[in-house]
Amino acid sequence: MPAGRLQSVVDWLIDGARSATQVDLFMTETCERMVACGIPIWRAGVFVSTLHPTMAGRGFIWRPETGVATTASPYGADESDDYLSSPISTVYNTGKEVRRRLLDDESTGNSPFLVSMRAEGVTDYFALPILFSDGQIEALSWSTRRENGFTDTDLDELRAMHAPLSRMIEIFLLRRTAAGLLDNYVGPRAGARILGGQIRRGHTETMRAVIWLSDLRGFTPLSDRVPPEAIVELLNQYFDCQVGPILECGGEILKFMGDGLLAVFPLAEDGSDLPTVCRAVLQAVIASRTNVAAMNYTHGDELLEGFRFGLALHIGQVLYGNIGGGNRLDFTCIGPAVNLAARLEKMAGRLNRTVVASSAFAGNFVDGWSDLGAFPVAGFANAERIYGLTDEDTQA
Repeated sequence: MPAGRLQSVVDWLIDGARSATQVDLFMTETCERMVACGIPIWRAGVFVSTLHPTMAGRGFIWRPETGVATTASPYGADESDDYLSSPISTVYNTGKEVRRRLLDDESTGNSPFLVSMRAEGVTDYFALPILFSDGQIEALSWSTRRENGFTDTDLDELRAMHAPLSRMIEIFLLRRTAAGLLDNYVGPRAGARILGGQIRRGHTETMRAVIWLSDLRGFTPLSDRVPPEAIVELLNQYFDCQVGPILECGGEILKFMGDGLLAVFPLAEDGSDLPTVCRAVLQAVIASRTNVAAMNYTHGDELLEGFRFGLALHIGQVLYGNIGGGNRLDFTCIGPAVNLAARLEKMAGRLNRTVVASSAFAGNFVDGWSDLGAFPVAGFANAERIYGLTDEDTQA
């Protein structure tokens, strides 16, 4: 089937669409090239499933006035009446193209989506399956507001460019999926390094950072009285109390260790951002402490509340990179500074404190911290002076 007016677009796709290196740019340039060739596209949609802990799929919607907008579909969205009545549902279920001419109100059927399209002036809607090389089916749609909709020639030319367009969409999705999975499991900073080629064991770099190390108080006896399935749910709720504030304040989660959490807030090499970063860390601390204090969990007829956690803050040099055995690697940070943070976190419990800090961290504040004294630290030659938040003095 000849591509006709779209042959230049097909050639660009076959050559790898080199002028568009990101999803948004690729979709925008594809649609703009099509419009320039005389295809009356007013709206284009690409719908793909994802490997993500909270989203089942994403949609990328292009319009000439607004460019590309991204939508997210939560798990279970494919069971809603709106989705089941939509043309995209038919494409996914049958693997076949769907056309809906929206020339009158009756043509929308029982689909709220088509009703909304007609209200926006759409006269013709054409959706096709994207067939990936592994058999996976995704979907692509084209819409126009031209008075009489798409012509037969328009549809034939859209079909002719579909195969090379599908291959490029698959490539972009694979890249996005890989980056998203690494982001979810190791964080954006580590993920970018891994995708950039930092995958050899022992490949590390030195980084100066604020180190955040926390754990849940009383976790062992709690695990003994609560079923494992409930413990997982409870831990997820507990980690939610910290992860949001940490990420919002510029930190990066490196590891979940049972009920423990290790995060870092990277610092500039010259230390110029140290006051700003420390203030951001303290903001995350206060928010996390408030969240954990308000946390409760229902187990059967029992309401569990009064949760507490311990948190230690320290500043130091860490080795950041790949550590492991054989072909199994972990991207993490190690070093004496991390070890000291771990020891300080244990001291928080002994001192009946929620938050403690080393002098390296607390020394960046004029007030707000109380000197709790110098204490011997296992594995370290010298005693470490430990500080606690002043607003916890009455609780100690």
